[in-house]
Amino acid sequence: MSSSNNGPPAASVGGRGDNVPVEIRLASWVDRFVAWLVDFIIVSIGLGILFALIAFPSWLIHYGNEMTLEYRNFGPSHYFLSSLIFIAYWTYFESTSGQSIGKRLLNIKTADLSGNRVDIKSAAIESFGKSFLLPIDVILGWIFSNEKRQRIFNKISNTIVIKLKPREELRPDNIRYTKD
Repeated sequence: MSSSNNGPPAASVGGRGDNVPVEIRLASWVDRFVAWLVDFIIVSIGLGILFALIAFPSWLIHYGNEMTLEYRNFGPSHYFLSSLIFIAYWTYFESTSGQSIGKRLLNIKTADLSGNRVDIKSAAIESFGKSFLLPIDVILGWIFSNEKRQRIFNKISNTIVIKLKPREELRPDNIRYTKD
């Protein structure tokens, strides 16, 4: 929790005691989609640059006399490599801070069912669905949805996506400084 710069999850404790329910605000499907889209665009731009740099020597060698470039098809390895980079991106960010760049912009976070930071295994499982099987993962998640708004791979990894409380504005007149 403390690794996020965006404040605590939108949760409130009703009082003291072990049996007091905690309320966690779940992120909307729209916020989750927009965060995914931001991440997809950012990583895709990076992948485009990476693949262009990898292919550049081949383009120079196969450059034709009629000023045309021969198209070199990467085949299914392009999709597989792209998906591996996406899973690495999401697994890293969601296991360290719970937030990818898109999630930071939308003020949402991946958490375990208690609202705490997820471990790397849960982040990897949850990210696998986004990276390789997103349409199936989302559609089946909607069909078999529960009160936690989980995709199928969220259910398998016991993760949820939560909305964070906005940070309170700090002004010099409302900060109290203490010494050891």
